[in-house]
Amino acid sequence: MTQSRSVRSLAGLAAMVLLMSACGNGEPTETEASPTPTQQAETEGNQQEAETEGLVLGSLLPETGDLAFLGEGMIAATEMAVADMNEAGGVLGQDVELINADEGDQAGTVREGADRLIGSGVDGIVGAASSGQSLEVLDTITGAGVLQCSGSNTSPTFTEEDEDLYFRTAPSDALQGPVLADLVAAQGHSEVGILARADDYGQGLADATATALEEVGATVVAQEIYDPDTATFDAEVSQMQDAGAGAVVLISFEEGVSILQSLIESGMGPQDIGIFGADGLRSEGLPTEVEPGNPNALDGMRGTAPDPGADEDFLQRLDESAGGLEETVFAAQKYDCAVLTGLAAIAADSTDGAEMADNVIGLLQGDNECTSFEECAELLRNGESIAYRGPSGVTELTEAGDPASGTYEIWRYQDGELSTVETREATVSGAHSAGRAGRVSVVASTCPGRAPAPWGRPTVGCPFPCRRCGPGRARTRGGRSPGTGGRSARPSPR
Repeated sequence: MTQSRSVRSLAGLAAMVLLMSACGNGEPTETEASPTPTQQAETEGNQQEAETEGLVLGSLLPETGDLAFLGEGMIAATEMAVADMNEAGGVLGQDVELINADEGDQAGTVREGADRLIGSGVDGIVGAASSGQSLEVLDTITGAGVLQCSGSNTSPTFTEEDEDLYFRTAPSDALQGPVLADLVAAQGHSEVGILARADDYGQGLADATATALEEVGATVVAQEIYDPDTATFDAEVSQMQDAGAGAVVLISFEEGVSILQSLIESGMGPQDIGIFGADGLRSEGLPTEVEPGNPNALDGMRGTAPDPGADEDFLQRLDESAGGLEETVFAAQKYDCAVLTGLAAIAADSTDGAEMADNVIGLLQGDNECTSFEECAELLRNGESIAYRGPSGVTELTEAGDPASGTYEIWRYQDGELSTVETREATVSGAHSAGRAGRVSVVASTCPGRAPAPWGRPTVGCPFPCRRCGPGRARTRGGRSPGTGGRSARPSPR
């Protein structure tokens, strides 16, 4: 077991004493006298207590900024995980300590938060929510030997980072790309253009979709990565026209309103060609933002979105614990980040980041299935291997620390309504043995023809994964789908 924070501090203090002694005149002093048996026993007791010091966990989640409306649920879930761990006896015989810091939506804010958490001596960090914000501090956090887990980062960039101290409980967009490509191909489109925003989310999902389209026999006739702050998007739309795109995949957030308006004005709207979107455009209010007063403006448009559902028991407990939460998107994923970190510390018998990281993947692949920290921790303490099955539904991680599968909603606008057509599951074949590559396969669809469930609110009695697309209407908040950004779409934690 590596030295704990307190043991390292004791070692530093001892070195200072020796240095001070070396600066003396060489005559024996009281400071240099041999300790009495009582003093020796006290010292050994303090060292033993330090070596069993508990886990210090940090949360780096949005308290301010565009994602603050999501942060409340994420923070509450992390706090509930810590409470559950402490009620079950804590980690390594001590209560887990939680320190919160703000992620915000600016680079300076998330850097300041990460520095504060590292300076406070955290062993693991849950966050950040946004892929871009996580990438801002990934090297800082892992470089300090701290284990990092995000429950909402979906950028494929993290898979390629080759960073052993980072893992996530939300699936990569490398899984969503093949689902989106299959949807486009299933509608009979073979010449496809892609318009995507210039950030980690847009570029990553565009590349994954383009690769998958080629694999299913379609041709990507144009792929334009645009600046989302551009005043107009006429040039990008003209590129799609000139390339002869029979379908356009649009990966955007709030700027998608302007792009869709330009597409329609150019005779490339969803009634003219195939128009497909992703989670950033999934919003009941989008059609009337594109064309005020016309809820049918986007009829025929289809798209995909990750389904970050959680089991009903978890959501009910979270509501009872925090109360009044407006959004619970990715809350279950944050909960599992915290619990997996605690279980990793028990499995490693250490709060050292690298030693915890070495045990994370195995926590999902053992012989004994368990669904709570208390149950799993008891098995680990008895020397048993575990297969943790938490509320996020993650059952396997690849060697890159990514979930090996993800469930995705297929949505469409028809007759002025947003509805869920079906859900599909994408899986990395041979995820663990294949390492960081692996081949993505999209399995049979489930729950066809149902209206969208409220985000994070599964239907009672519907078996997984059908429970995530049961009856009900997607609730919106200020014109946005929960978890999405801008005027009509989610400020995505991607």
